[in-house]
Amino acid sequence: MAGKKKSRPVLSGLVVLGLVATSGYLTVELRKQEDQGVPEITNVGVLDGSDRAGGAAKTRDEGGESWSRLENPARSVLRGSDGQVKAVFTDGARTATLTGPARTFTEPSSTSSKVSTTDWVRLMPEPWKKGADKEKWFKDWYAEYEASKEDDLLAIAFQYVAGAKQKKDEQGTVYAGDANFGPLNTSGAEGGDLRLEQSDFYDYLGVPYPFRDGVIGQPEAARARSIDCSGYMRMVFGYRARYPLMSSDASGDGLPRTANGMARSEQGADILPLTGVSPKDRPTGIDQLQPGDLVFFKLDTRTKQRLDHVGMVLGYDTEGHLLFVSSREEVNGPTIGDVGGVSRLDGNGYYAKTLRSAKRL
Repeated sequence: MAGKKKSRPVLSGLVVLGLVATSGYLTVELRKQEDQGVPEITNVGVLDGSDRAGGAAKTRDEGGESWSRLENPARSVLRGSDGQVKAVFTDGARTATLTGPARTFTEPSSTSSKVSTTDWVRLMPEPWKKGADKEKWFKDWYAEYEASKEDDLLAIAFQYVAGAKQKKDEQGTVYAGDANFGPLNTSGAEGGDLRLEQSDFYDYLGVPYPFRDGVIGQPEAARARSIDCSGYMRMVFGYRARYPLMSSDASGDGLPRTANGMARSEQGADILPLTGVSPKDRPTGIDQLQPGDLVFFKLDTRTKQRLDHVGMVLGYDTEGHLLFVSSREEVNGPTIGDVGGVSRLDGNGYYAKTLRSAKRL
């Protein structure tokens, strides 16, 4: 039950051995592709604000700030009078990356990696388009958030990792705190997963959620404080940041229910377009990625043409690796950890090899 939940409980040795036996075959099969010699992704860095994409013309305002346009993806970059990047806005996307005070994200229970960043990722009220900097809605929004220290998408995401403190709303509903991935899978089926998927954000909350299409999401008691990978993204972007949510992959407009639905939806801007799900369809570069982007993976051959995992780009760790955060069964919840594969998008590790596409909402 929700009130009895302890932070990432440690299972007894006998239980762990039994569960690992049921999922061991699948794990071995999934990791076989480590030895297939897929070309390594070389990361050359996220946007640095330079005009290397064609020498785009700049416009300067009265305060000495300047705007420029860059491509791949099409975006507008705002620089301060000192020439440093202050914000990046991508055509078709509502997420904006603003420069703010430096922060460091750590998860010592699962990894030694640390991500120090000055990026603050926020959700705008409308998708960006060229010239939006002159519109009233943007001027009002930017004036409110330019120097704000209010929790952004990165901070919200980290409010569900191991050891995160609980937060309650005025009704007493716990809306943040250490989250599970899902209930243990006790079926014992060969090749079965260690934990069950299909825990959405309202399962974590433990309260019904009315979607705009009339469907009421009903939480299951066994899934209290649990969010699978797509449920985690829906919690961060949808329930917390108020991005519209769909009740399924097929009903209404907004963020779909599953990783596959999100990757194939028309929401946001495709940063690494999906070309297929096989190893040869792995992107050849990730330099377009920036914090807040959704990244999609193909981990399980049982899902056929469906993508089956999603996470969010967090930033560079202190060793220069680009990390993502996602909810994973091996760690039992949201993590940037190393259990079951390091959470790196560059290099030639398990998740880097299984990356297939990316989207900026």
